Amino acid sequence: MHPQSLVFAAVLAASALPALAAPVAGDVRLTVIYDAFGKQAGVDKDWGYAALVEVGGTRILFDTGNDAEVFERNAAAKGVDLTRLDFAVMSHRHGDHMGGLAHLLAVNPRVKIYAPKEGFGVYGGNLPSTFYRKDAALPAEQRYFDGAPPATLHFGAAWPKANFELVDKGLQIAPGIHLVSLVSDKTGTLELRELSLVIETRDGNVIVVGCSHPGIDRIVEAANVIDPRTHLVAGGLHLVNADDAAVATTVTALHERFKVAWIAPGHCSGEPAFAALKAAFGDRYLYAGLGTRFEIGTTPHALAASTRAMDAEDLVDYRAALAARNGDDHHEHAGLAVH
Repeated sequence: MHPQSLVFAAVLAASALPALAAPVAGDVRLTVIYDAFGKQAGVDKDWGYAALVEVGGTRILFDTGNDAEVFERNAAAKGVDLTRLDFAVMSHRHGDHMGGLAHLLAVNPRVKIYAPKEGFGVYGGNLPSTFYRKDAALPAEQRYFDGAPPATLHFGAAWPKANFELVDKGLQIAPGIHLVSLVSDKTGTLELRELSLVIETRDGNVIVVGCSHPGIDRIVEAANVIDPRTHLVAGGLHLVNADDAAVATTVTALHERFKVAWIAPGHCSGEPAFAALKAAFGDRYLYAGLGTRFEIGTTPHALAASTRAMDAEDLVDYRAALAARNGDDHHEHAGLAVH
């Protein structure tokens, strides 16, 4: 087990809420409301990710996509009432996952939003004043706060009036609903904290991921502390620029090591990974294009879209969005330009 996963296990055991009844698997639904491929009319493709997750009567918005106007149109087209959310989760601080926050806050300004806690993060934060070294020999005018700083320094958020709850450890946020918090150790996203959503069901965990920057294998491993069975993984797996060997290693880990029952990849999973996962999972691969709504029971299935693999038209749309995104992010590490 990865060392950070062992740490997560200890933290979860010490800090999680008392065990509560898991939701019924058949009551879990997921609607993809932002992505760069899909077949449904009336929704706009763009690079980014957002999904509505419904667990019984609990409505969770997971990420907000890349563009506020596209997010607004897609949510309306799918009948997603953003004023009726129980809470939202921002997986990480990249723009293609939080670009729609402006619209969300315009229509639901006090919604509870769980977001990663980082020292100087875009969602705000705080640090003890002991984080910096001090030199008492300096005159007061050369010292921070004249040499008498407050015990805790508070840092501003890009959305100062938003109702953020910042998360840096495993947390149960509702009965049977958890957040896994991990930090990326990958080049290009080093020290990036990412939250993933884990829902307990009678068939095992349903895991919803934004980009899996810390590694989808580490996320599933951390979720195994909650339940060693993984029923379904949905969202971005961050294999979009990975070579064939890395894709194969990840697919094997998910299918053989972790025994993931069903897979519904999207966003930054990448075209080669879509193909490799389809080959490995067969009928247990779920097409997760923009607009798809899943009923996640013992046998997950799409309610409003087919379960076929990506076709030629999908590939054209996906590649166009990827090319545009890479153009915007040309300044980033060549191998990790896509968030």
